[in-house]
Amino acid sequence: MNIFRHRPFALLAPSLLIAVAGCSSADDSATVAVPSPDARTAAVCRDLHRILPDQLDGRRRDDPAPRSAYTAGWGNPAIILRCGVVRPPKMIDPKVAEGGDPDAIAGGVDGVDWLMEKQGDGTWRFTTANRVAYAQITLPQGMSAQDEGTAVLTGLAPAVKKAIPEGIASMK
Repeated sequence: MNIFRHRPFALLAPSLLIAVAGCSSADDSATVAVPSPDARTAAVCRDLHRILPDQLDGRRRDDPAPRSAYTAGWGNPAIILRCGVVRPPKMIDPKVAEGGDPDAIAGGVDGVDWLMEKQGDGTWRFTTANRVAYAQITLPQGMSAQDEGTAVLTGLAPAVKKAIPEGIASMK
């Protein structure tokens, strides 16, 4: 008796199982939305990507999926950098400039200006200000803006100053 004639999928099931297992991922790598900057900003972001540090606040660089010249990550849970993002609305909010928004603060660290925003889930996001491209850093849950955030921004300042010139970013 030929079992393949009666069960054509008998060999397909093990093959399919092996294929699915081979495609699954066992790591905890972060995934992020990749920005889509204009050509001028894209060039600046690629320059930044090339000179980002291998370690940040004691965490090893492990870029998120999908791999892109516009994203980078360090550690697990990951500190995430996205370059070429759109300007955050709070960047031009007068309440922030006047110090009247408890969840958004303008400030600078080592020669780089940042908009610091507390997110609804309690995490912090930092966006470069007064540069020709917006680069955004997101801290994972549990990292404070005051302690670890300052160390992260200090670690990134040399690369940001070298790759992203001061100026006005596109309005995108």
